Amino acid sequence: MHELVLTGAVVTCAGVLRDGWIAVDHGRISRFGQGTPPQAVATEDHGDSLLLPGGIDAQVHSRSQKGQEDFIWTTRSAAAGGITTIADMPYDDGFLVCTAERLALKAREAAAQARVDFALWGTIAPADGPVHIADMAAAGACAFKFSTFGTDPERFPRIPADLLAECFSAVARCGLAAGVHNEHDGMVRAHIRRVAASGVTDWRAHGLSRPPLSEALATAEIYEIAAATGCSAHVVHASIARGYELCAAYRRQGFDTTIEACIHYLTLDEEHDVARLGGKAKINPPIRPRSEVEGIWAHLVAGNVSVVSTDHVSWSEGRKTSPNMLENASGAPSLEVLYPLFLTELSRRGLPASLAARLLAENPARLFRLSDRKGGIAIGRDADITVARPESWIYDPRASGNAFATWSPYEGRTLEWRIAATYLRGQRIFDGARVLATPGTGRFVTPEGRGA
Repeated sequence: MHELVLTGAVVTCAGVLRDGWIAVDHGRISRFGQGTPPQAVATEDHGDSLLLPGGIDAQVHSRSQKGQEDFIWTTRSAAAGGITTIADMPYDDGFLVCTAERLALKAREAAAQARVDFALWGTIAPADGPVHIADMAAAGACAFKFSTFGTDPERFPRIPADLLAECFSAVARCGLAAGVHNEHDGMVRAHIRRVAASGVTDWRAHGLSRPPLSEALATAEIYEIAAATGCSAHVVHASIARGYELCAAYRRQGFDTTIEACIHYLTLDEEHDVARLGGKAKINPPIRPRSEVEGIWAHLVAGNVSVVSTDHVSWSEGRKTSPNMLENASGAPSLEVLYPLFLTELSRRGLPASLAARLLAENPARLFRLSDRKGGIAIGRDADITVARPESWIYDPRASGNAFATWSPYEGRTLEWRIAATYLRGQRIFDGARVLATPGTGRFVTPEGRGA
């Protein structure tokens, strides 16, 4: 007699079990299968809806702008979007997460707000070098983030190649992954100057200021440093097909390289969406032409995409609406629609839902060393389950009340899947309309044997 049984179409990395079921006991998956479900104290029938593993968003920025959403809202949006764990980036406004003490403070503050589970990236202050990396790993950092481009010298600093190699060596000794923002600083700055001198200020300016070669050069540098240091290297967002070719090439050579496709690189393009949305579609690296979008999809089908994420950030609308494209902040909110967007695109392309299980759950859990309890429909893992039902609907970020930002680059987009329920460790935290989880429900999750 199980505590809870959910019925529906169970989605694993191997395929979809129609007429399937999942049994839950003590917050974990105890059994799953197909056909007649076992007895349970409570059985919840989800008909022909998909029972997917709760999503793990590998790239979230909860605190990039003070006075905005914080974990109280990112985790609410996550619950509504079928995301049961977020990995939050260390570049907080006025608070670089670069020591074990800062990581622990952020974990305590986030735990009081979080409605879903969360992991935390760590980073370094350039002046400190790698001295704090081992302590942050012991305190529970899920991975370490660096950047080859200097967005801000205090909040989001550039790490030069020699220091990056030192940091990679330190991360490798901890058995974790190093994730890197992949844009060549010198080339980007030169192109920004050229664009400014040309007088181009409209939607074209951003793509012109960050050409594909600037991304490819940085990606190659990251993987070469990884090859020299033995570090697991993760490129946190690749907007060009060449990035996935490079990652696959290094993997064939035996190196542990991974690469991430943010949802905007799979669903938006420059000539249609950036031209229409302007600053609301400004993201680093830029959204590229449709030819690059299709190139990334070809790599996804070939197995060369490791993770799909959001790179979610809810800037205030005033920071995204300047007519001068280069003056706008970079990034966009999308936590609430990551699963619906990805499932919709998979359906339209005739691709299996099992790809969502792999790229939104299984692989992110492996990246962050959380596979002992997160990442998929498997016995012994947390019963983090997302229910998605087939339904055509038009996304309006104002309608649900579960997103902090009232704007979105996906506003008005027709989606073919809707999140009908979200379960965190076997407890329903979203009922299809309302987020039921209260602040403090979420837990700080850390690589096995470390941290809290």
